[in-house]
Amino acid sequence: MRRSALQSLLLLLLSATLASCGSNSLKDGPPRSGSASIPELPDDAVPRREPRSKYGNGPVYEVLGQRYTVMRSSDGYKERGVASWYGKKFHGNLTSNREPYDMYAMTAAHKSLPLPTYVRVRNLRNNRTVVVRVNDRGPFAHNRIIDLSYSAALKLDMVKDGTSLVEVEAISFDSPAGDRPTRQPTAAPPPRPAPRPEPATAGASMNDNRIFVQVGAFGSRENAEQRLRRLRSSGIGISFILEDGASEPAIYRVRIGPIKGVVQYDIIVEELENLGITDPYLVTE
Repeated sequence: MRRSALQSLLLLLLSATLASCGSNSLKDGPPRSGSASIPELPDDAVPRREPRSKYGNGPVYEVLGQRYTVMRSSDGYKERGVASWYGKKFHGNLTSNREPYDMYAMTAAHKSLPLPTYVRVRNLRNNRTVVVRVNDRGPFAHNRIIDLSYSAALKLDMVKDGTSLVEVEAISFDSPAGDRPTRQPTAAPPPRPAPRPEPATAGASMNDNRIFVQVGAFGSRENAEQRLRRLRSSGIGISFILEDGASEPAIYRVRIGPIKGVVQYDIIVEELENLGITDPYLVTE
């Protein structure tokens, strides 16, 4: 009897271990290819005034030993950087404001914007734009500014690559100080739906933007050249000075690029951080 009980216990532990391995090995990704349950791409989220969520709004929270502070107001928020996306692994799980995550909805995760906040996200490579509702926290990977739902990523044509360089701008109903407004602002007009992604063609890349990293704008040519020498001595050879003669006096912009994508951008950002340069800005042509 004791041997039979021991065998049963070992089998139970083995089953639990296998189940645990299975859950840990589940990788994120899009819906199963060919699934009949995949709906049509949704329209963009329609911005509207909503009360702050009781959940996920800090004001301070901690993830993986890192502390994050939730912004009092989304007013004026605009940032450029790397977007990622999340899909089937998290589908149905609760978001930070306790709503079920729906990878087919137009939503996103952000580390510090108030929940909920509506934002406009533009893919800097192809200028495709979506409007999403931020209802979750993340992404917590280094050098990532927003995590998009599967549908939002699909409309931006970034599902295959997994990440993309983007611009994120809040569509805010907040007052600048984050306090309650004294009057009701006029509601923002519903955004026009983003076009459905077209199949890629051989010449599609010809219409893509060229993307650069700007690491300084100086009124002095000498200061710009000093920054340029510092970059090149650190091995960043694709750096140059762009003289903006449209300004009076002229402005000398130090840029790196064009960059080919997120992997190269991540490497450049890490090299810049090692140099103590922590405010790079993405520009497009």
